[in-house]
Amino acid sequence: MQKDPDVLESLLARELRQAPEAVARQQVELRQPLHALVERLVQRPPQVVVTCARGSSAHAATFGKHLIERHLRIPVAAAAPVVATAYKRDLRLKDQLVIMVSQSGRSDDLIEQARSARRSGAVTAALVNEVNSPLANACEFVLPIGAGAEESVAATKSFVASLAALLRLAAHWTGDRGLDAALDRLPDRLARATELDWGAARDGLAQATGLIAIGRGPTLAIAREAALKLKETCGVQAEAYSGAEFMHGPVTLVAPGYPILMFMPNDEAAADLPKLADDLVAKHAAVFTTANTGAGMTRLPVLAGDHAETDAICLIQSFYGMMVGLAERRGMSADRPRHLQKVTRTK
Repeated sequence: MQKDPDVLESLLARELRQAPEAVARQQVELRQPLHALVERLVQRPPQVVVTCARGSSAHAATFGKHLIERHLRIPVAAAAPVVATAYKRDLRLKDQLVIMVSQSGRSDDLIEQARSARRSGAVTAALVNEVNSPLANACEFVLPIGAGAEESVAATKSFVASLAALLRLAAHWTGDRGLDAALDRLPDRLARATELDWGAARDGLAQATGLIAIGRGPTLAIAREAALKLKETCGVQAEAYSGAEFMHGPVTLVAPGYPILMFMPNDEAAADLPKLADDLVAKHAAVFTTANTGAGMTRLPVLAGDHAETDAICLIQSFYGMMVGLAERRGMSADRPRHLQKVTRTK
């Protein structure tokens, strides 16, 4: 008797397939809170934006940094919660925007950082999946990610939904109708990206013990998320770098057969990356790339370009699909990574 395929499918595989629906649903849930937040920001424009997050949410915050600095030209910095939790110091953040990003909204250090920022007079916004969480309660504005319940320890749909929510913030803040239109197309594109066959990467990484993921601009956050997930679900010691930063030391790791996963941006940030890919091939690295580049590297399929930042989100969705098969090939449980739990509470 044939088993029900839904029974065989991992939690993680099922949840990543729910990402398109989550992104479509959040449009309605975010409309009013985004309007209220942007109205406040227009009244008293911040001179700096501070983000605070952990794990995958920190990579989402990196994506937010790219969006705000590129489209609004406001510098963005990541907070060090230890200043609030261990040293009991409030930063001087009056009228500045502080964005807290969290799936659960229950990490103690993020909650204390939000309270500290609010005491200092900052505009605090919690980008959370759990809208009734302590972190949401500590912030003035609550922006629901809208991913729904996520049972797998490794986040997938909540990460994708966080990126989409930050894109919606940038679109609303700038009035960029082109970005709004790209967001309207994103759920369908995510569904198609899930089905792309990255089997060449799965097969090529099956025996890998180490790996470098490279991105730049909108794909730097994608490379960082991919590296984290390879550690969590596949037991691969993966690290992520900007394509520019990689040449300042980490390139010495490259040896014959060493795997490099290149998430190519679909905008001006890609200018120097094809040359980097060629240089790595010349060093006999095993290069897997999402762009049409030179000979000697493995091309991973991607959707036709639409908008650089939504294209980047589609890349991580395709990667997630590959990751599930890779974890299985390596005998790992993608749903229950060793030593991890769904909610990590740090101080």
